Amino acid sequence: MRLERLAFSLYSASVRAAREPWNYQDPPDGLGVPDTMDGRFDLIAVYAFLLIRRLRALEAPGPDIAQGVFDAMFSDMDRSLRELGVGDMTVGKRVRAMWEAFHGRAVAYEAALQGAGADGGAALAAALERNVWRSAPAAPGAAATLARIVRAQIAALDRAAVLDGEAGFLPAREAAA
Repeated sequence: MRLERLAFSLYSASVRAAREPWNYQDPPDGLGVPDTMDGRFDLIAVYAFLLIRRLRALEAPGPDIAQGVFDAMFSDMDRSLRELGVGDMTVGKRVRAMWEAFHGRAVAYEAALQGAGADGGAALAAALERNVWRSAPAAPGAAATLARIVRAQIAALDRAAVLDGEAGFLPAREAAA
């Protein structure tokens, strides 16, 4: 039960980070992520991916907490769809589609991070642009800015006591600098 609460608390921190208003304001005053259900899901997916990635790299109970974060995310997605009035017969299919989308993004982001040294981070920016701005074109430089934010958040998570419930996400504007 303690790990479940910890996982939910960490997931909640990733949602708060993804929902910072700056992320959705138009450049130059913000990042320009589309303020839509899809845009919000995609940014939550980025932050949840970063958190799960960090937890999986730790010794036990890190991987168990990572699974708890994943479970909390999709429990929250289920609840959100129901609150929006999506019918019971459709919720499971929608959540499964979201799970598959999250998994695909996680694979793409991890591959881009693994190859970041070779291309200076261009693959990460491309993966972010392809996913986060799939419904609307990104402003020039926005995907590269989000890639900088991702790298800054990775460093912040590496310093955070995540096993004690400290996500350590930086404010997006600060991470972008």
